[in-house]
Amino acid sequence: MDVYRILIADDHPHARQAIMEMLEDEPSFMIVGQATNGKEAIELCDELLPDIVLLDIEMPIINGLEAMKVIKEKYPFIKVIILSVSDHVEDLFTAIQYGAQGYLLKNMDPDDWLQYLRSIVEGTNTAAKDLASKLLYQFRERDIQNTPTISSLTPREKEILLLISKGLTNKQIAEQLFISENTVKNHVKNLLEKLKLENRVQLASYALKSITI
Repeated sequence: MDVYRILIADDHPHARQAIMEMLEDEPSFMIVGQATNGKEAIELCDELLPDIVLLDIEMPIINGLEAMKVIKEKYPFIKVIILSVSDHVEDLFTAIQYGAQGYLLKNMDPDDWLQYLRSIVEGTNTAAKDLASKLLYQFRERDIQNTPTISSLTPREKEILLLISKGLTNKQIAEQLFISENTVKNHVKNLLEKLKLENRVQLASYALKSITI
């Protein structure tokens, strides 16, 4: 029988104790560590390399979702299951986006909680996998629908975006449009925020695919 090594990360001692009590009679689960915040969870993953991390969303220093993002980037083989008192759709979407294998509500019936946990780690419950797939599909659809179109940009933003796609620097754009370099920088910052992009390369790629002036 496989034994799954579990790290519990929750800033509430009563919550950690409740989870430990639920798992103590389960021979397939072994608790190897406890963390009280997201930073500790990351550090203990480095030290212990658990099979599973039960990760609370609301924690100090680094919250659960951000901690999970780091953990999954460093150790994609670790199964991360988010713990929450709420099934808030934004948290669900973010958890799946960052690579969570599951999302458990703290107020679930203990028997259902354990059954769902087993199904996630063993991959035996198609309902759990279907839920993850459905959430991921909904997230992608919502992300596409909410991505701003080129029509949402001002004429000046379109001008700057087009010049970025041609490889011009901020200084060159400023000279061509007869504006200050700081003004160009502010426009670039606004473009990144408005289009939900991270850098100049992504702006240029977006322009080449989308802009028609």
